[in-house]
Amino acid sequence: MLRKLVFRFIRPYGGALLGVLLLQAMASMASLTLPTLNAAIIDDGVAKGDTAFIWTRGALMLAVSVAQVVGQVGAAFCGAKLAMGFGRDVRAGLFDHVLRFSAREVNKFGAPSLITRNTNDVQQVQQLLLMSCVFIASAPLTAGGGIVMALREDIGLSWLILAAVGALGVVIGIVVGFMTPLFRKNQERIDNINRVLREQLTGIRVIRAFIREPSERKRFRAANSDLMTLGFKIGTLFSLIFPAVNLILNLSTVGVMWFGGHRIDTGDLQIGQMQAFIQYLMQILMSVMMATMMLMMLPRAQVCARRIMEVFNTPSSVAEPEHPITEVATKGHIEFKNVTYHYPGAESPVLKDVSFAVEPGTVTAIVGATGSGKTTLVNLIPRLADATSGSVLVDGVDVRQLDQDVLWAHVGLVPQKPYLFSGTVASNLEYGKPDASADEMWTALRTAAAESFVRERGGLESGIAQGGTDVSGGQRQRLSIARALMKQPDVYVFDDAFSALDVATDAQVRSALAAETKAAAVLIVAQRITSIRDADQILVLDEGRIVGRGTHIELLADCPTYAEIVASQLSAEEATA
Repeated sequence: MLRKLVFRFIRPYGGALLGVLLLQAMASMASLTLPTLNAAIIDDGVAKGDTAFIWTRGALMLAVSVAQVVGQVGAAFCGAKLAMGFGRDVRAGLFDHVLRFSAREVNKFGAPSLITRNTNDVQQVQQLLLMSCVFIASAPLTAGGGIVMALREDIGLSWLILAAVGALGVVIGIVVGFMTPLFRKNQERIDNINRVLREQLTGIRVIRAFIREPSERKRFRAANSDLMTLGFKIGTLFSLIFPAVNLILNLSTVGVMWFGGHRIDTGDLQIGQMQAFIQYLMQILMSVMMATMMLMMLPRAQVCARRIMEVFNTPSSVAEPEHPITEVATKGHIEFKNVTYHYPGAESPVLKDVSFAVEPGTVTAIVGATGSGKTTLVNLIPRLADATSGSVLVDGVDVRQLDQDVLWAHVGLVPQKPYLFSGTVASNLEYGKPDASADEMWTALRTAAAESFVRERGGLESGIAQGGTDVSGGQRQRLSIARALMKQPDVYVFDDAFSALDVATDAQVRSALAAETKAAAVLIVAQRITSIRDADQILVLDEGRIVGRGTHIELLADCPTYAEIVASQLSAEEATA
């Protein structure tokens, strides 16, 4: 999965990758040349007292050192550009893919997990890529070149290289084998702590209202402790690698000096050559150690890449049509034909064989008990989900064949849970119409009965907190209604959009909306009978089926379910008035 993810997003950075390889090759060649030059200075300069030779080779060493620095700095720059651009592209691609998800896919992964995958997981892969460009790219060149250069100095000590590298490989293999499953659990526990924290922040009012702070602290402490305990295990394993590497480095140096000293005594080796051999051995082992550090990051990056690709490989259940229709002949016509919707894993469908039509310039209301499928039904219109069977037509075209941008341009939705984005009142209204003028915004606010409180807050540029938490529920609903009005769509869907309004404000908003939406098709999901009694058509849902259809007066006479709902809210006189 890691290879697939990297190959998928690294192609635009081929130039930077080539630059890394060339610059790291230059730096490696320079570092491999320095020990040989140093050995020559010792054996041919210092030993013979040739000062001119020392100055000449010393100047050459200085030039080679400068070339090494230039190569390493240049490679680090190219590597950083490549890794940061890669991370940006992966996050953007992941975000764009998740935006196409329906509620089904979002619920499958969960919001905390999707956030972790687009932040922490991407960062781990990005960090591995950066470190690979800075260190790993040079490691095989330095290690391979070091072996060749060390053998040129003295082949009789070559077995020490084999022993040191073999011992280092065994240590690395054992540690990495233990760490791979731990990294997988680590990402899962990060997801868990994000989920717990998100739930607690979102439900803080409920927690306080039911005095659940102690139990929630305990729940967070448990999730936090689980992550800490696992991190301690990973850190312990990670800390073992460095003492082991240092031990192998020091033993190798002692071995070279011990056996090299005997060869110097016999005249088979010079002091400078032994010094160069030690430096080459250090370069070889340091390259292996740098590769070790990357291997320590590799298991976690592989886990993260697998989690990222899992999102990329999950298609949306709301798929875009191959040949989308971009133009429609009629405006504001909605029709449901034998629509059934079944949630994955559910025993029975939430909607069963639903058929009805909504004409432009009419108001259709949908009522029913909690869980009867009202919200699911209206969510099928803007394709927040797709019908399991049957078809939903907007302006005579099946929504599954209609271009999604065209569909969304035709539908203005006020969801059951109104959500405002951090910014200002104006920036939230601009979601409905990006180029809207101030006059258009005030008109929409006036229709939604939101003008007065917006002016009291400081006008269109007054701030809105994330989620609209700094305004009341009724104010959020009115701002959401104003946002939908900014679109001037052909179809309005109000999903329980008046529930937080008092009776007087509800009547004021509905009266103003009637004038603004008189040419459009309007669907209203409501629990309050007073909000929908004047609708042209009322649909009564019960366990996913339409059990009543007609006007308020007709349903009172013909639909016991509707009459029961009305009786629970209004007196007999109010119901027939």
